[in-house]
Amino acid sequence: METGFTGKDVYEEEFDPWSYLQTHYNPKSGILVKEGFLTFTLKKFHETFTVHGVKGKTLIDVGHGPTIYQDLSACESFEEIIGADYTDRNREYYEKTLRNEPGIFDWTSVIQAVCDLEGKGTTVEEKREKLKKTVKKTIKCDVTRSNPVAPLVLPKADCVMAILCLEGACKDLDSYCNALNNISSLLKVGGHLIIVEVLNCTTYLFGGKRFSCLTLNGEFMRSAITNTGYAIIDLEVFPRKYDEEQYKISDHDSTIFILARKLRDI
Repeated sequence: METGFTGKDVYEEEFDPWSYLQTHYNPKSGILVKEGFLTFTLKKFHETFTVHGVKGKTLIDVGHGPTIYQDLSACESFEEIIGADYTDRNREYYEKTLRNEPGIFDWTSVIQAVCDLEGKGTTVEEKREKLKKTVKKTIKCDVTRSNPVAPLVLPKADCVMAILCLEGACKDLDSYCNALNNISSLLKVGGHLIIVEVLNCTTYLFGGKRFSCLTLNGEFMRSAITNTGYAIIDLEVFPRKYDEEQYKISDHDSTIFILARKLRDI
C-alpha cells in the first residue's frame, strides 16, 4: 500500500480530526482500540509516571493531534503541559476537547479507564478538570525545524512526549533522526523522552484519504534514541494480530513504547 509522502502541507489541508478519531479511537470500531494499542499505551503511560517516577514542572506534548489520552496520566505528575502541533485544525480540536465542548469526540470511557488504573477514586469530571487546568496552552510546532516551536524560545522542559507523530512527519530515516534531535533540543539534560510509534507501517487511511507512514523497526528505534544522547529506561513492543480488513486501514504489525533519559546534548 505504497503512497507518496504526505508532508506537513497535506496535513494542514487534509487532516480531518473527527474522521481520524472515529477511524482509530471509536470505542467500538476504532482500529487502535480493537487491536489493543490504546489499552497498552494507557498502561505504559501509567507505569511511566508511577513506577518510573517521571515528574517535573513542564511536559511538552509534541504532535498531540486531536487526542488527549496521552496526557491523562501526565497531568498528575507535571505542573504544566504545553501542547504542540503543526496543524491549526488539530490544535483547535485539542483545545475544544479540553473544554469538553458539545459535539466533540467522547473520551469518557478512556478517562474512566485511566482513573481505574490510578485507583484513587477520581471521577471522570475531576480528571477532565485536572487536565484542563494543567494544559496551559497549545502552540505551533514543526519537528523538521531545529527549534520546532520557533519563533518561540521555551525554557527546557522536564519531559518531551511524541506519540504517533514523527513517523508521519518524516520522509526517511535520516529525517527521522533529525526530527528526534530537533525535539530533543526542547528537553533539559536529565529530562525524559517518551516515544510511541507503530512499526513496519507504510500508510494509514481515514476519511477517504491515505497518509504515508515511515517504516520503522525496533532495532532502528533503539539506535536512533541512544545515538541522540539518551539512555533507554523502558522499551516494550506490543504485537498486533493480523486482520485483513484492519490492515487495509493501517498496515503496522506492532507498537513500540520507549521511555528514555537524556544524558547529553548532541
